[in-house]
Amino acid sequence: MTEPIRVGVIGASPERGWATASHLPALTALPDFEITAVATTRTGSARRAAERCGAAHAFTDPARLSGHPDVDLVVVAVKTPDHADLVLPALDAGKHVYCEWPLARTTKEAEVMAEAAARAGVHHAVGLQARHAPAVRHARTLLTGGAIGRVTGVHVYAARAKGVGGTITPDAVYTLDRRNGAGTLEVAGGHTLDLLEFLAGPVTRLSADLCVRQPRLTVSGTAESVGVTSPDHVMVQGLLSTGVPVSVHVHDGKSGDARTRLEFSGTRGSLAVVSEGPAAGHGIQVSDVHLYEATATDPAWRHLDTPPAHRAPADVPATAVRNVAELYAALAADIRTGTRTVPDFETGLRLHGLLDTVRTAAETVSGQVRGL
Repeated sequence: MTEPIRVGVIGASPERGWATASHLPALTALPDFEITAVATTRTGSARRAAERCGAAHAFTDPARLSGHPDVDLVVVAVKTPDHADLVLPALDAGKHVYCEWPLARTTKEAEVMAEAAARAGVHHAVGLQARHAPAVRHARTLLTGGAIGRVTGVHVYAARAKGVGGTITPDAVYTLDRRNGAGTLEVAGGHTLDLLEFLAGPVTRLSADLCVRQPRLTVSGTAESVGVTSPDHVMVQGLLSTGVPVSVHVHDGKSGDARTRLEFSGTRGSLAVVSEGPAAGHGIQVSDVHLYEATATDPAWRHLDTPPAHRAPADVPATAVRNVAELYAALAADIRTGTRTVPDFETGLRLHGLLDTVRTAAETVSGQVRGL
């Protein structure tokens, strides 16, 4: 029997957080992995996290986790500003690394991380898990196979409920400061643009606008008002490498029916990739994803079933856990066979570059051409 890949999770707070909501249950559901170590900022929470997931080691020093011989893969699931400081020691220790998206605060930081990963010669993954949603994989097969004919246009709308009612949860306050690189552009925009390019090819020309429409928000449960410098509206239009026109609108603060929808028009029909379920308004990467199609002869939208070609066990919930589990399953196969199929630090670096182009375009009056 093949030994499981031993995992150390940095940011495994047992009370709340992205690791507890997705990474830990995803890893627990997959026989390819064994959680052997966790790290949090407090001794008590680290011990509770270790007990909850059966890990043998609990740390408050992430460097000790990264250097421990019982850890093969280090998962970094903390706030974006801390990513580089935690990833680089893990790479120096020769460990495989899975880092959440955004990869870093800036493109420069992402470049340093990508170069370090290449030097280390290990496997590295970035948390762009929407690519691994089963419905997204099926959509890519349909589009590349010509199911809707030649693609003639793409329209993308992604709305989140964040900031509704003029309030923000305490844990999300840091995302309002553009210097932290974790705002609407980077998180919702990054995941959405990555999915667009995964399904339809690279954006090669674009123009853009960035707006802050809610300049102040109140922290939930308090009277504290905080300023917002990170854009809450992202508007992009441009051309794909195939010449296909595309328009994208990503924004926060939507009260009703917040969700993501990528709609592809073709010469024989249309295909829509839609976020649904309780998490639909938090971004397509954390939601259940469904497909709809319409044809030239039958323009009414109808739901498409997704074939059961899942890597992850079928009993993994069809939520944020499912998408993360699918990415982990692919990463395990990469580590065991030497293939490189998952979105990695080079993928993350390229996406950071695309977001830089959006920022630059928003400061000019002409579209920006990217050399790819």
